[in-house]
Amino acid sequence: MRERLARFRGQALVEFALVFPFFMLLLMSVIVLGLYVFYNQQLESAAREAARFAAVRTSTAQCPVVPWINPVQANRPDSYSRCDSPELGWPKMTTAAKSRIWGMPANQVSLAACWSGLVDESVIPATADNLPSNPSARYADCTMSRINPRTAEASLPCPAPATVPSAYPMNDARPDGDDKASSIAAGVGTGAKQQYPTTVTVYTCFIWTPPMSGFLFIPSQITLRAVITEGLQRQQ
Repeated sequence: MRERLARFRGQALVEFALVFPFFMLLLMSVIVLGLYVFYNQQLESAAREAARFAAVRTSTAQCPVVPWINPVQANRPDSYSRCDSPELGWPKMTTAAKSRIWGMPANQVSLAACWSGLVDESVIPATADNLPSNPSARYADCTMSRINPRTAEASLPCPAPATVPSAYPMNDARPDGDDKASSIAAGVGTGAKQQYPTTVTVYTCFIWTPPMSGFLFIPSQITLRAVITEGLQRQQ
């Protein structure tokens, strides 16, 4: 009886030793996959909040979120200022984005933004901030370090790259840099009745070191990215 009980115990120990590693591998895979999905959702939430923040704080706001291009003088409100700007790292927009992050290190999330709009290339040099009524204008996607975030998201580096300014003065509104439009949503005065088709695109990223990194098929680092585009909204 004792020998049979000892055999049963030995068999159970061998079975446990065989099954336990596979069970732990499955458990850790589920945990890593869950964290991957959760962190992606957090990044998308941060990018969406930043894009929304910029979309409603256009050139007519008290503290607008601005690209490298300023609106042309004729469409620039008297209150216009480069309050939340790329040269400062968009501190207010970045703070708003990171306020949506929970459960992951917000200080390790980086952000960049660029503005798209209608560009008229029939004149030299090309002009930004064109209205849909201009038959020569075409819609131009903005870039980040010359990479289109909407079509080549996986090619964007992390931390988020700094956007390239125009070679011309900001007041010239030339789309030769990463930005193709200013933060204008509608012109001032009589032009305010016509909406500019300007959008802002926000890119957020995070370099994640998952649990059990380097073990079996789990990579040592994973770059998580999110891109959100919002249309600028006209303010009364």
